[in-house]
This record gives sequence, C-alpha cells and structure tokens, in this order.
Amino acid sequence: MTWQNYGELLTPSYFRYFFDTFRMGAEASLIALAVSFPIAYRVARESREGIRRLWIGFLIAMLFLSILVRVYAIDLAFGPSGFGRTLAGLLGMGLNSKSYAEVTIILALIHCLIPLATLSLIAPLQNLNPRYVEAAELLGAPRWRAHATITIPLSVRGLLAAFMLSFTFCVSAFVIPMILGKGRILFVSNLVFSRFGEVANYPGGSAMAILVLLISLGVVYLVTRLSRTRWES
Repeated sequence: MTWQNYGELLTPSYFRYFFDTFRMGAEASLIALAVSFPIAYRVARESREGIRRLWIGFLIAMLFLSILVRVYAIDLAFGPSGFGRTLAGLLGMGLNSKSYAEVTIILALIHCLIPLATLSLIAPLQNLNPRYVEAAELLGAPRWRAHATITIPLSVRGLLAAFMLSFTFCVSAFVIPMILGKGRILFVSNLVFSRFGEVANYPGGSAMAILVLLISLGVVYLVTRLSRTRWES
C-alpha cells in the first residue's frame, strides 16, 4: 500500500461515496435521537418498577433482532407491495429512484438505532432531578419550554454519547445499503468489500478502510472536544 492508493480516494467519484455515507449516517442519527429522547424520558420517569423493566427488556430484545429481518421488513413495508408507491408519491420521488432508495436506507438505519439510542439515554435522564422541570412549570413556563431549557441542556452529554454510538453504527453499516441501495447507493463499507472480495485490490481496500477510520475518529474527537469545552461542569 502506497500514498498513491490514498491519492486515488481524493477523486470526485470517491468523494461522493464518502459524502453520502457520512451525510446519511448523520441524518439517520439525528432523527433517531429525536425519536429516542421522548421514549427514553418516558422510561426514565416511569414510577412503576415492573413497567420500566418491561420497557428495558423490550428495547434489549430489539437489539438482538437480526439486521436482515429488519432490512427485509423495511423493504417489504416500503416497497412496491407495501406503502412504497404512496410514500414515493407523497415525497415526489420515483419508486425506483436513487432518492427513494436513500429514504428506505435511512428508515432502516433509524429502525436499528432507536433501541440503541434509547438505552443510551435512559441512564443520563434518570440522573436528572425532575424538580427542576416542576419548578419551571410552577413559575409559569409551558411544559415544552421547561424541557427545552432544562431537560435537554442538562442531558446534552448523554445526547452526544448516543449520537456518537449511532453515527459509528451508520458509518460501518454494510447489509442495509447493500440490500436497500439496490446498486444505486453504496456506502464505503460496500466499496471496501468490493475491493477485497471482488477485484482483489487489497491496497485500495485497506486505504479506504483506514481513511474511514480516521474520519470517524476525527468526528468522535470533535464531538468529545465540544462536550468538554462547552458543557464542562
């Protein structure tokens, strides 16, 4: 492996694959956090121990559900035999277009991320004192504003940790873009597999894998740095 292998990755064609991978991973992670946060808050504030254990057990069971089962469930539900034509029409996309393939990939990623992100957020939310929100409501603040100005800022480190877990999962996703992308969308992980398994270009595949690792570590470092400098206690 030489520097030439890394130089080839700087071409616009490869840049598009890297950009799509990290863009779609960030979009899916942010949407998953937006869905997971109220679920985690509901579980964390559940006063009945038995119900809370059922919630946590259900979320853990979801983690053990096969990714293939999830992917084919999304493909069936949002494909031609499911709600695909209706959803594609509402979004103004063709059912076989690249844009709609992106939608199905993001939906599948969110399906996998919700239990992971929710379990990551339960502990930080349990450590928050609910009296802060109650005090804000007693002073006249609406419930949504009390949560927006108190709950979210105090749990931002947990949100950042959940985002990093979700983002790294998305960047390393292999089966989801391979099946739902239908050849129109490929993540970098699919390209690495192609280099190693199909064309036997081991130096090129290694360079691609190392570059993804370095970019991912850079994102994690920046998020961690932001957490320590802006929300340092």
